[in-house]
Amino acid sequence: MAEINVETVEQDHEYVFRVTVKEGRSETHHRVTLGKADYQHLAGDEATPEELVRKSFRFLLERESKESILRAFNLTVIARYFPEYEQEIKTRL
Repeated sequence: MAEINVETVEQDHEYVFRVTVKEGRSETHHRVTLGKADYQHLAGDEATPEELVRKSFRFLLERESKESILRAFNLTVIARYFPEYEQEIKTRL
């Protein structure tokens, strides 16, 4: 199972995270942004922003390899590729 490390880089106007996904000897690095209103919509008080990002990466890794995940993206873009994302992530939190 992949190890997902989420580090908050900034949280002024929006959240910015540095995410590292490690599997075996390889790893990928991602820059993820998340608006504060989008965070409230997706997680409410059910999870921290970091936990939301970590579980979102778990969701992605169930559907594609870490190398296929965009290197920089806003978390809400996941729903464009996977329409079930919002409903699924809310049940996981």
